Amino acid sequence: MSSHRRRARQSRTRQRAVIAGAFVATIGLGVGLGVWASTSGDGDGGPASAAGAGEREPGRAATGTTSRGATPSPTRTYPLSQAPRTIPAVRAHTPARGPGWKPAAGERVVVADASLADEGRLIASELGLAYAGQASGDRAGDLRLALDHDKGAGPESYTMTVRGGRVTISGPSDAGVFYGTRTLKQEVHGGGTAPEGVVRDQPAKPKRGFMVDIARKYYTAGWIEDRVRELGDLKYNELGLHFSDDQGFRIASDTHPEIVSGRHLTKAQVKKIVQLAAARHITVVPEIDSPGHLGAVIAAHPDLQLRNAQGTATRGAIDISKSASAKIVDDLLDEYAGLFPGADWNLGGDEYQALMVSHPETSYPQLAAAARSAYGSGGTVADLTTGWLNDRAATVRAHHRTPRAWNDGFFRGTSVQPDKDIRVGYWTGKEIGARPPAEYLGAGRKVINYNDTYLYYVLGQPNDFVYPTGRLIYEQWTPRVLRGTTAVPARYDAQILGGSFAVWGDFPNAQTQDQVAAGIRMPLRATAQKLWDARRPTLTWAQFKALAGRLG
Repeated sequence: MSSHRRRARQSRTRQRAVIAGAFVATIGLGVGLGVWASTSGDGDGGPASAAGAGEREPGRAATGTTSRGATPSPTRTYPLSQAPRTIPAVRAHTPARGPGWKPAAGERVVVADASLADEGRLIASELGLAYAGQASGDRAGDLRLALDHDKGAGPESYTMTVRGGRVTISGPSDAGVFYGTRTLKQEVHGGGTAPEGVVRDQPAKPKRGFMVDIARKYYTAGWIEDRVRELGDLKYNELGLHFSDDQGFRIASDTHPEIVSGRHLTKAQVKKIVQLAAARHITVVPEIDSPGHLGAVIAAHPDLQLRNAQGTATRGAIDISKSASAKIVDDLLDEYAGLFPGADWNLGGDEYQALMVSHPETSYPQLAAAARSAYGSGGTVADLTTGWLNDRAATVRAHHRTPRAWNDGFFRGTSVQPDKDIRVGYWTGKEIGARPPAEYLGAGRKVINYNDTYLYYVLGQPNDFVYPTGRLIYEQWTPRVLRGTTAVPARYDAQILGGSFAVWGDFPNAQTQDQVAAGIRMPLRATAQKLWDARRPTLTWAQFKALAGRLG
């Protein structure tokens, strides 16, 4: 063999060795990438590794399987975790390096306190885990719930720690622990991974509500229960039920069965709704609106109808000069106090037609006479109406309830003042003699924000209302924006307890209940975000919508 041919064969041998070595290295790198490579960010602005595009989402392999139990490469580390993407967004996350956590068959939910059994059983059933109660010892993969009795923390705050293949959720109350489980549920939705690190979270506002007018439009008990579950996952804590109006009275009554509409909820159905809500730390706030919006009650008691000086009936208004009017409303308030055990009660008080005319005393002489009899020669119809509100507040206060009323149930220049503990549900600045929010706040009143510019979903879209999509809420509204689009001064922030998105049934057949559920889906999520954290969100609206779509 010539030296030339020998050198050529040696060269080909070296080339084969290099190729073989490269193949082995590639296989080794492929295995490493299978454990360590990052899934790319999705269209909703989901988390991408802070360490770079070559690293995977914490705890998730490129194949979508969990990396728990995998042996880390001696030459690589886990990427620093990213904050979870949830609705509402968590307020603070301390990142860490580690595999994160995913629920797996055979893993447990353990509670450190017996009072957390309901929260433990619920999250165990939702994630397919075993509920172990107050089991002793720790196991790999455990989800542990605990009360931390931190007196300095907000009552609805929680801390969630993901470390070493385990999760601990703790808070000063069972409500805070529950909200921590909602965050975890969203993190692992659809096979996701809870990122390593510590979440510290709490709401900006203590009142986070959704109200539905079930008087003018009948909704099934099942539909309301579905909304309760949806609200719980979004960390709402109030469900308002407006169940009496001109068009219907929608809950069975023992004291006055004659007023109840044909299609209504039974008390057993309502109890089930209230119990389901309580399990998700949601208070059901009932509303029997008076002295206006009582048409369904008056239909069975026409003698209580308010009539003007010409004898013409006034729509929906009860004659508050008659003692029988007060008795029937108090009968109902007393009766339903036993059905709704929550601490809050909405008395309504809005749009009393007697005060929506130019000269109430001339138009309704019987009301003017009653006002003078009760409050002296200077007594007015507005005084009499304010006295009515105070008397109804006393009725619910006897049941240890805190009253609230709509802002147009409070009147300027009356000698009779609304009781100081009546909270204001501020919804409009369009009423006669409209009073700006600062008047209520300056008087020291506590306010719940129902701003009709942003938070009203009115069936049929009357009076220039437009179905909100959620975008304006997300991008423009905050709890300080009580009227129109202008925020009140920051000094009043603590008096604004929170807010509520509301569905009203002005034209009840304009949408089916399923269409309503679909229509309010994004507005509910946008409102939840801004009540939990009023600061400008980090996600764009498009990213927020995509995240909502991914979370279901």
